[in-house]
Amino acid sequence: MNEVIGTHSQDGNLVHDRLSIPRQKIEKQAPTERVNNFDETYMSMSMDAAIVEAARCIDCPSAPCMDACPVHNDIPSALKMLENDDVLGAASKFRETSTLPEMCGRLCPQEILCEGACVVGFALRTDGSKHPPVAIGRLEAFITDQERKITNKFPIRFVGPTTNRSVAIIGSGPAGLTVAEELQVRGHKCTIFDRWPEAGGVLRYGIPNFKMNKEILEEKLLSLREIGVKFKNSVEIGTDVTLEALRNRHGFDSIFLGNGAGIGNLLKTEGEDLTHVYQATDFLVRGNLDDFELPEDQRGLPFVGDDVVVVGGGDTSMDCVRTAVRLGARNVTCVYRRTENEMLGRTEERVHAREEGVNFSYLTTPTRFISDEEGKVVSVELVQMELSEPDDSGRRRPVQIEDSEYTISASAVVIAIGYNADSDLGESSEVETDNWGLIQVDARTGQTNIPYIFAGGDVVNGADLVVTAIADGKRAATWVHQYLLSLGVKDSVD
Repeated sequence: MNEVIGTHSQDGNLVHDRLSIPRQKIEKQAPTERVNNFDETYMSMSMDAAIVEAARCIDCPSAPCMDACPVHNDIPSALKMLENDDVLGAASKFRETSTLPEMCGRLCPQEILCEGACVVGFALRTDGSKHPPVAIGRLEAFITDQERKITNKFPIRFVGPTTNRSVAIIGSGPAGLTVAEELQVRGHKCTIFDRWPEAGGVLRYGIPNFKMNKEILEEKLLSLREIGVKFKNSVEIGTDVTLEALRNRHGFDSIFLGNGAGIGNLLKTEGEDLTHVYQATDFLVRGNLDDFELPEDQRGLPFVGDDVVVVGGGDTSMDCVRTAVRLGARNVTCVYRRTENEMLGRTEERVHAREEGVNFSYLTTPTRFISDEEGKVVSVELVQMELSEPDDSGRRRPVQIEDSEYTISASAVVIAIGYNADSDLGESSEVETDNWGLIQVDARTGQTNIPYIFAGGDVVNGADLVVTAIADGKRAATWVHQYLLSLGVKDSVD
């Protein structure tokens, strides 16, 4: 390692040596290969490359990367351990603050979080050059992947003495899984309810395999079962069981709502109900998962044909276009009503999509979907847009250009224009929501207007990040724990 970073004794020289280390290349499957499979796009780093990449961290005293991370991972300490060949120590350091580091390393937009704040990325070198930030996300994934390879499983946390208090957790996405883990190890009995046939929430039903291999999720779920977390799937809250029944009939002492934001937005455009016009979630789950993981009415691959049009500009739209390519579509076009500068998704996902042959049509929006005699979509009428002058908020809005309509072929269309909170808890629910359907909570504790009910993740924040859901889950678990302690230890009931 000294050959890489130098052996100068003065800190300034050592920092200079570290800043001169180039970012290590992170290999990806070639586009021509990966379009034929659903394996992860990124390939695992080698140990040597990972150690060199970790050595690029200058261990700056302020550690802005930690502040930029919603769960405040101690990134410098973890990377220092990796640099010293202590993979297990580095993994343990990440797990001190994150329940799902393997997944965050793959799914977080590090470029606007930890890596966006990395001093290495904007430090001025003596020759005036700039280098990219430390590859924190890929290192986080590498470190925790290596830990599981060495130990052959997810680490199993120690479970404290039972309190005989029980918690019903609604939703098995990142917020729900985090709450279950944090409360189970504190001695509470946790049961996760989910409307899907299998556990995992957005981690299973919203993330394509080419971004995260589902074996990672299965191993995580197994580790939670081993510490006693129970799962009940294909249960619709408000229909199959009410919150009131969970409390009064089934005896749960507290309830956590982490049922996410899985309701796809509609364009409300003519022809949106045509055959082969899909909502993003339906398209993705059918395109990426096996039938046993899906409700009966969503089984079977979606039809794509030759020409697929995806409407939207976020990460979900990139998931859809890349899935369409893998399902065999010859021409895949992403239609977005603003420019690429306004797109909210990750730049790397657009890069991957372009590498895989996806076309982008900016400043364009559909006005109607056109069918054949059988009610199947065959084309999309589009109109060109332009951005207005900035309004009082500084936002430039898309405005239709008159007489700019044109039509393109479409054997299938996918609508991927964002999600609303899945906060329908049944008519009897008294949990307060706002005008957008988001559950209202105390920002500090995650507690709702009903004292024994807490909530967090996308059902509170709107469609957001995996890591912010984890942060919400950890915070809510702390306060659910305090609430349960205030009830006292419960006598054992068989």
